[in-house]
Amino acid sequence: MLSEWFWWDRLWLPRPVMWADLQDSEGRVYARASHLYITLPVAVLLLGLRALYERLIAVPVAEALGVKDKIRMRASHNPILEKYYKTHSKNPTQADIKGVCKKLGWSERQVERWFRRRRNQDRPGLLKKFKEASWRFAFYLCSSFGGVLALYDKPWFYDLREVWAGFPKQSLLDSQYWYYIIEMSFYGSLLFSVAADVKRKVRMHYFHYIIRCLVLLFFCFSKSAKMFNYAGWETTCNSIFVVFALVFMVTRLIIFPFWLIHCTWVYPLDQFEPFFGYYFFNVMLVVLLLLHMFWASLILRMVKKFLFGKVSFHCSSYKITNKAVCAF
Repeated sequence: MLSEWFWWDRLWLPRPVMWADLQDSEGRVYARASHLYITLPVAVLLLGLRALYERLIAVPVAEALGVKDKIRMRASHNPILEKYYKTHSKNPTQADIKGVCKKLGWSERQVERWFRRRRNQDRPGLLKKFKEASWRFAFYLCSSFGGVLALYDKPWFYDLREVWAGFPKQSLLDSQYWYYIIEMSFYGSLLFSVAADVKRKVRMHYFHYIIRCLVLLFFCFSKSAKMFNYAGWETTCNSIFVVFALVFMVTRLIIFPFWLIHCTWVYPLDQFEPFFGYYFFNVMLVVLLLLHMFWASLILRMVKKFLFGKVSFHCSSYKITNKAVCAF
């Protein structure tokens, strides 16, 4: 009953089209939810590919660039403190520290030092950060070129009105199918590895991004900037950050709203009356635009601080990454 209501024709299709009209026939193949089942095994395959990439490519590149993990002092083994660290708090208050001191007979300074070293043990090393950034950079770069190859010979790449020609009776192309399957599988693999990857404050990038072909290229700039940042190439990192900021502003604040959203908001009304699916997807795109504006404000804030001499792009790359850039 719920499934029938969810897939009700009038929710997702314009009048008078019905799901029965979109049956595969005469060589025409239509997109179906069942096509997404393959994303799970492909995501697992990408996890294996990532492991090979990091071992065979990322690590040698990191060594060539001089990326090494810093030697860290390890916290001494203490079952009481370890249990408190895992079950209560990694940053105990002063009152909690005094209570622990009474149990162990340690000084406050010794307990504080233990917790500081224990927190440092959990922080990802520079090499791990580099390997993760390198993998994502490689994938985003391949995705960018793959998207261009899939689109360059299509009429809708040059005339956005062609996107709606014949909608919704549009046959699914092999290039479209594999592009979206690989994209969804990649983000599925990130979900599977979220516990092992570098922790971030913003994780919404695992759950969104509908349209990527024309604007995916700027990811390469952000990830390559991080790679050079970890390698200590400050000048290169700063230069790439400038390019990233410019590409972000153009693609996210100009092309996305004035070309893509305009295409999905205005052109469909020339062919059919608005329906739920029309409003739903356009609202999602507007929400995405608001997120772009928020991230753009963070980037501009760092640029402003840089221009006034309060911070360098080398420093801002960490702050931007944690708040915005890594959100992509």
